[in-house]
Amino acid sequence: VQLPASRGGSVQAGGSLRLSCAASRSIFSFNAMGWYRQAPGKQRELVAFITDGGSTNVADPVKGRFTISRDDAKNAVFLQMNPLNPEDTAVYYCNAKNGMLYYWGQGTQVTVSS
Repeated sequence: VQLPASRGGSVQAGGSLRLSCAASRSIFSFNAMGWYRQAPGKQRELVAFITDGGSTNVADPVKGRFTISRDDAKNAVFLQMNPLNPEDTAVYYCNAKNGMLYYWGQGTQVTVSS
């Protein structure tokens, strides 16, 4: 399974970015798709996910600022991030889950300057 993600970027605090990830097969073959992130010196953490049924879950640190959505026809998931703050600086990873199997994208850097 391939999960190529769009390039992240560098923005100032208060700015916005949109990440996308297009799976190499139908998103309905997964129980859920989502995004994780890993900041320097920290463990990888869940950011948000969307289930095959369309339910979404957003982690508390980004709730109200980040939104996850999908395009079924494109087998893609999106992460809209607005507003960003410096604590959001991390490598963001697209993720797909099928039962006990987890698939990962290559990671994309998001840098937020104050």
